[in-house]
Amino acid sequence: MTDSLLLQNAHLRLSVNPQGGGLRELFSLTHSTPVLWDQGDSALFPMLPLANRVAGNRFSFRGQEIALPHSPVDDEFFLHGNGWLERWSVESVSDTECLLLLRSQHPCGFDYLAGLRYGLRENVLRAELTLTHLGENPMLYGLGFHPWFVFDEGSRVQFSASGYWPEGEKHLPLAWQGEIPPAIDFSDAKHGESGWLNVGYSGWNGVAQIQRDVMTVTLSSQTPWLMLFRMSGESFLCLEPQSHPVNAHHQAGQPGLVALGRGDSTRLAMEIAVDTAISSC
Repeated sequence: MTDSLLLQNAHLRLSVNPQGGGLRELFSLTHSTPVLWDQGDSALFPMLPLANRVAGNRFSFRGQEIALPHSPVDDEFFLHGNGWLERWSVESVSDTECLLLLRSQHPCGFDYLAGLRYGLRENVLRAELTLTHLGENPMLYGLGFHPWFVFDEGSRVQFSASGYWPEGEKHLPLAWQGEIPPAIDFSDAKHGESGWLNVGYSGWNGVAQIQRDVMTVTLSSQTPWLMLFRMSGESFLCLEPQSHPVNAHHQAGQPGLVALGRGDSTRLAMEIAVDTAISSC
């Protein structure tokens, strides 16, 4: 981990990996326990220039068919884009903040400069992702964050949403549903079933809370789309703020995606707050 950037204040410690632009660790010094789950890969990573998957790995944009790049980690999809797989340069770093940059170009039309800032302020981690299009022709973009929260048997999660997309073949969403089944309705705090879940929610109110025996963790982001992912037998829960729903490229109006001309930018920010007093939840 000699390559990592270590940020720390009185409450939190995090380790930033320039390879992939993600976090290797987010640790609560107050509670002497990890906030994010890491099994040797990444505890949090950015998603750009799109989040998740696109059906057929292609989409139409302004009368042209855009064939997405092949991914070295997935045979069918440009999975989560390429930002989480690339080497980011370190623009600046201090005890509590760093800024990473990534310049990326693809024949399909993605041509961008991205900035990724991580900062600590008291008991809050703030992550901010900014993308500026540099290509001559406009292109369609989306952003997201993919944190892996520690979620053990005593943990509970709570957030509100107005609808969801069930998971279909190849992890792509089926038709949107306006009534959320009890098994995946987390409007009241609960642990939920420990099986596989890969659910996209709409109408998210921008706040989600994980209650553990030693702490309460609050995720916030100004976007109405949230992905939830968990696997049977694993002690993690992914809550992923995205600027667009999964496969928005094939939905009417391409919701949440933004068409950027040369010099135009888009951004997504996320905060993870860890309570400073030991909780007895």
